[in-house]
Amino acid sequence: MLEVSNVRAGYGAINVLWDVSLTVARGQLTTIIGPNGAGKTTLLRAIMGLLPVSQGEVKLNGKTLSGTPTWKMADVSLAMIPEGRMTFRDMSVEENLIMGAFPKQHRARVQENLEKSYQMFPRLSERRRQLAGSLSGGEAQMLAMARGLMADPQLLIIDEPSLGLAPVLVNELFEILARLKEGGRTIVLVEQNTHRAVAVADHVYLMQSGKVVLSQPANEVSLDHLHDLYFAR
Repeated sequence: MLEVSNVRAGYGAINVLWDVSLTVARGQLTTIIGPNGAGKTTLLRAIMGLLPVSQGEVKLNGKTLSGTPTWKMADVSLAMIPEGRMTFRDMSVEENLIMGAFPKQHRARVQENLEKSYQMFPRLSERRRQLAGSLSGGEAQMLAMARGLMADPQLLIIDEPSLGLAPVLVNELFEILARLKEGGRTIVLVEQNTHRAVAVADHVYLMQSGKVVLSQPANEVSLDHLHDLYFAR
């Protein structure tokens, strides 16, 4: 479904990604893990058009995404839930969700998708009139995820969703990811919690210093070997 081929990208004169290639299969959860500075978020930004690709190509369903502006990604059924949630703090929970369905072709299904969001995240239903800025970290992450799902994307990219969350909320988050996967959603998950990420994934990529150093089906991954590579031991 998503193909990244020999991509190089970075910030100005500083190159971060070095010939990165990976494939995301339809209906599967693919996780990308790696230490800080490995290039994970840079890769997501390159896929989403937030950074120019200096070499290589990104394709979705066989069609190139190169040159597609970020604000047009929803038109090709691609959505990203960014690190740090980035909710609209001065808007209500429901207003934030409605913003997730802003593209014209999704507006007709706003009410239907709102109800789906509230079914998946009951806490958001209780707080629908509350300002997003008053939510707890876990609730804000739920809101960011629900907002990303409002346009019913074919491919959902999620960057570091468990960052800063209490263990009980991390458990709840990964249960939601498992349900989305069981429902046939195609997901790219960037995550530093290796145990949880591998457990929920179909395929695992490990990045180090802007390169892919491991690509393996999740059920074949040895966590000991993965951690040796992760920590460059």
